[in-house]
Parts: sequence; structure tokens; C-alpha cells
Amino acid sequence: MTVPIAGPFKVLVVCTGNICRSPVAERLLAAQFHAAGIPASVVSGGTRALVGHDMTPEAAGLAQSYGADAFGHRSQQLTEELIADADLVLTATREHRSAVVSIHPRASRNAYTLNQLARLLPAVVNSSEFQAPPSVPGDAAQPRLDPGSVLRAFLTEVAATRGFYPPPVQSADDDIEDPYRQPAEVYARVGVVINTAVTTITDGFATVVRRR
Repeated sequence: MTVPIAGPFKVLVVCTGNICRSPVAERLLAAQFHAAGIPASVVSGGTRALVGHDMTPEAAGLAQSYGADAFGHRSQQLTEELIADADLVLTATREHRSAVVSIHPRASRNAYTLNQLARLLPAVVNSSEFQAPPSVPGDAAQPRLDPGSVLRAFLTEVAATRGFYPPPVQSADDDIEDPYRQPAEVYARVGVVINTAVTTITDGFATVVRRR
């Protein structure tokens, strides 16, 4: 396996308006990564962003209820630059993932819906075949790779094996419904789904980084 280039690990989260699902996921990922000791930057954008808007009050409440900072968000439009700069792109739905790939085709290798990555990741984490490569192949005396490089190598493995695992029972299971202008119970349901996916992803990444 080729040794990845060192540097900060960057995550981009995408939904439609960038005021509900993606900022909640962004803030939860940032909070859980920090708690797990995973150095990473997390940003979000929207395919039809309400540029400059904060999260909806309901979304901000969700982020806070799961222990994340809800303040200071400003929605931004998804751009090719944002996509190209990310090591990992996580989207709310399959439609958003298609939009990402249409803007930047190379993102097909590192773009997943949140639920999709959470579904695929445990099997790869638990696979005895994945071990983070040393900094210099064959030279165990060299310093170990930084977490960003380890995670890039891991995502290469996930991408290479994603076709080997069964699809979801229903295709829509890889999507997260849009709670915008919906009742409180929809927001609550979406919060559970996002937090579950984020927790699974964070736990998997933390396990992989500890192996380095």
C-alpha cells in the first residue's frame, strides 16, 4: 500500500440548505472527534445553500442536546474547491452524493452518505486484513504515521471493499430525511439517526488510529 501524504484530516458534510442535517452532523463529528483525540477539521456545505444563514433553531437544539457547539454556523454553497479539499465527503442522502460526484468526479472514491459509511465501516475496522502501513515500508524504527495519514489509508481500504458488503435492506436506509419545516418529532428522529452514524464513524476511526 502506498504511504499517504501527511497532513490534517479534512471532512466535508453535505445536505441541501446547509442549515439542518449537515451542520448538525458537522458539529457532532467535530465534538466526537475531539473527544476521541482524532485531529481533524470538519466543515459543511449545501447543494442549494441558504448562504449566510445559521442553523434552524431546531437543528441548533439538536446539536446542543448531543453535546456539540451550535453557535457560529453560517451556511455556504457547495463548491468544487470544498469537495477537492476534503479527504472524506459525507452526505445526507444518495442524491447529495450524486451531486458531489457530478461537481467533482474524483470524489466518487471518498464520498459516502453518513449512513452508508456507518454501515460499511465496522466490517472493515474488524477485518484482520487492514493494518495501517508504517511510515517507511519495512522500517519499523521510523516514527508511526500521523492520524490523518492512517485514516486516509483506511478509507482507501473502505473504498476498495465497499462492493463486497451487502446493500441496505432498503436503498433509502442510506438516506437521512429532511427535517426542514417539519414537526419536532421529525427533528428528534433525524437527530438520533445522525448521532448514531457519527458515533459509529468516530468509534471506527478511533480504533483504527489506535492501531497505528
